[in-house]
Amino acid sequence: MNEPIKWALNKMPRTQDKQLPVMSLENVARARAFHQSFPQYSVTPLAELSGMAAELGLKSLCIKDESYRFGLNAFKVLGGSFAMGRYIADEMGRDISTLSYEYLTSPAFREEFGQATFFTATDGNHGRGVAWAANKLGQKSVVHMPKGSSQSRFDNIAKEGAKVTIEEVNYDDCVRMAAAEAQNTEHGVVVQDTAWEGYEEIPSWIMQGYGTMASEAASQLRQLEIGRPTHVFVQAGVGSLAGAVVGYFANLFKTDPPKFIVMEAKAADCLYQGAAAGDGEPRAVTGDLQTIMAGLACGEPNIISWDILKNHVDAFVSCPDWVSAKGMRMLASPVKGDPAVCSGESGAVGMGVISSIMQDDAYKELREALELNKDSQVLLFSTEGDTDPDKYKKIVWGGEYPTV
Repeated sequence: MNEPIKWALNKMPRTQDKQLPVMSLENVARARAFHQSFPQYSVTPLAELSGMAAELGLKSLCIKDESYRFGLNAFKVLGGSFAMGRYIADEMGRDISTLSYEYLTSPAFREEFGQATFFTATDGNHGRGVAWAANKLGQKSVVHMPKGSSQSRFDNIAKEGAKVTIEEVNYDDCVRMAAAEAQNTEHGVVVQDTAWEGYEEIPSWIMQGYGTMASEAASQLRQLEIGRPTHVFVQAGVGSLAGAVVGYFANLFKTDPPKFIVMEAKAADCLYQGAAAGDGEPRAVTGDLQTIMAGLACGEPNIISWDILKNHVDAFVSCPDWVSAKGMRMLASPVKGDPAVCSGESGAVGMGVISSIMQDDAYKELREALELNKDSQVLLFSTEGDTDPDKYKKIVWGGEYPTV
């Protein structure tokens, strides 16, 4: 038998919700306008899985497919690029709206601004996004990856001209390493999507950058005449993506928000641990954080996101690796008539969770608590494609991590 999915309904005390304005519609609109100035920009698809919805007993099921984002196979570049833009704008005393891609890649900009070095830690996707943006804007980047990182993800970052290493420590220690090096480098700045005391501005910009994806999804739902989703499922590592998505939709539907469900890898379920404790205090998970969901293998929560999540999320879910593997296979081989979605290990966990909740009575209590039924309009986010192609094939074609 597979190890069960664990879950905790949100019974944490609410706060004054001071971080929700980070994801205001105005802030997200500015980020989206910045991204739209890039020639590589296009709106990524929202796959409508009508057949799967019927199979699972839902009214609708849509999944945002980020495998098409800027040709980088993952959503993360949205955060890193906007944070770089905001940092440069602040350094130059300019408004971000005046800094288009065309200007940022011009000789005039290079002469006026010079060059900074952007440091970051990553499992792969965030670092690739930072390296890509730095490369395009004529800046430098240094990327540290935790032990166990895949060679293909390392190679993709190196191709963008970054100085990249795989360290013998976990993700959270790589973050500390990047921050220390940035501090000791002239024009060095750390671009990390986790926030801690004293490091909150850049993570908030990264979250706003992620808001472009949520904003696109909201527009696409309107085009499909679905409008407001009743349930939004979003995965979390440090929680920046989850805080961005939850914050955006909480602002968009202020008086009638969707139910929000946050999912983590069991090996790094710091948000779930905090929710299960129920006191509102963040928890940290330590150790090697071994999971196929490399993008979610982060053991210390972003404090900005944590405040948003504990005020707005309905349930926190801790997922063993088989859940993601199941989701990958379901999306790759969908119900006849539905589009296939190439979704990697960190991208497909939502599909694995919603199918398990709807089809396995072991999760009947959660299904009923969340009021998931034939009237539910569910939104998921596939945050990456096959960013580790060998692992993707082993799971989808080879049947690794079976559902038994």
